[in-house]
Amino acid sequence: MASLLDVLLTTLSSEEEIYRQIIPISEKKTEILIKGDLKELEAVTEEEQLLIDKANALGKKREEVIANIGVVLNKDAETLNLTTLAHLLNKQPEEREKLVKLHDSLKAVMKRLVDINEKNKDLIENSLEMIEFNMNFIQSTRMSPGVNNYDKNASSSYDAGYDSGGFDAKQ
Repeated sequence: MASLLDVLLTTLSSEEEIYRQIIPISEKKTEILIKGDLKELEAVTEEEQLLIDKANALGKKREEVIANIGVVLNKDAETLNLTTLAHLLNKQPEEREKLVKLHDSLKAVMKRLVDINEKNKDLIENSLEMIEFNMNFIQSTRMSPGVNNYDKNASSSYDAGYDSGGFDAKQ
């Protein structure tokens, strides 16, 4: 059990470190979204994705370790989380303290990331709305049936784009 707990603590620590590395990248992404630099956005997103892939691998490892701890403690792995595990470690105060600190720290880092990602999501949605507005505006100007011309008396004369004249009998 002690070795499983050590592996869990190491995995959680590594996971926290990766998420801490993602925070400045996500903040940089916010600035890039505001500037609208698509090439830089692509580069930052690739960098972020590499770290996310590492975090996902560590997350799977963490789940496996917790499942193994569940087997050792004869507990269901589905209901066993870090908070529950901390309560089960009452007789091991040193390990319990490490686990609680890591849990709290990881929770704070994740909250910060969620906040940044929500801001980025809002920026992206606003950009998409602006693009959609511009596309609709362009379509509506292309689809207008004619040209409105105004003379010096501000009265409108409508030109449908056709020459005034007769019927073309050669068709």
